[in-house]
Amino acid sequence: MSTPPSSAAPPIAPAAPVRLAVLLSGGGTTLQNLIDRIADGRLAARIVVAISSRPGVRGVERAQQAGIPTVVVPRKEFSDLDSFNDALHEALDRYAFDLIVLAGFLSPFQLRGRYSGRVLNVHPALIPAFCGKGYYGEKVHRAALETGVKISGCTIHFADEQYDTGPIILQGAVPVLDDDTPETLAARVHELENALYPEAIRLWAEGRLEIVGRRVRVRRA
Repeated sequence: MSTPPSSAAPPIAPAAPVRLAVLLSGGGTTLQNLIDRIADGRLAARIVVAISSRPGVRGVERAQQAGIPTVVVPRKEFSDLDSFNDALHEALDRYAFDLIVLAGFLSPFQLRGRYSGRVLNVHPALIPAFCGKGYYGEKVHRAALETGVKISGCTIHFADEQYDTGPIILQGAVPVLDDDTPETLAARVHELENALYPEAIRLWAEGRLEIVGRRVRVRRA
């Protein structure tokens, strides 16, 4: 696992929208949330490319419908993770961006010393609970219900070289109700994700996130 940097990227002038590269693998609901918030002025950002690890997914359609340049790098076409990441980095190199946003991206993205402090991820649980390899989507919420926890939530964190281990930026909690199903719990958590992920992007763009050891300090504006 790579050592987190002592600080995140330098501040970006508020007048310049932060340029995002979005990596996805599925339906693209997180991407759509960002598209909507950018369109209505709630998020000062511009998505310069959307890269999918799977062809034919709804997330690709959402990006294309929004006029966002789209690249598909199919994970199944590569024999190993290193060669897959070679292709990802080659695709990213064609675009000028400030921040990489993992939006339901199911394969490990290798920072390779190039993107420390410049990659954000969202996880649909309160890390360190129900996280790591194999915990994604419905599996996370089913595990929460089977364990009997009374609260769940989501985590926005800096990505590092392991699953769900990077420094935590923001967390939010929701109650787990007695009659919850994985689907109803997921819907409540996703609503929270839609609020916190853009907030984390905004804080990063304003240069207000400082990584100190394993912690992220949010500087006052």
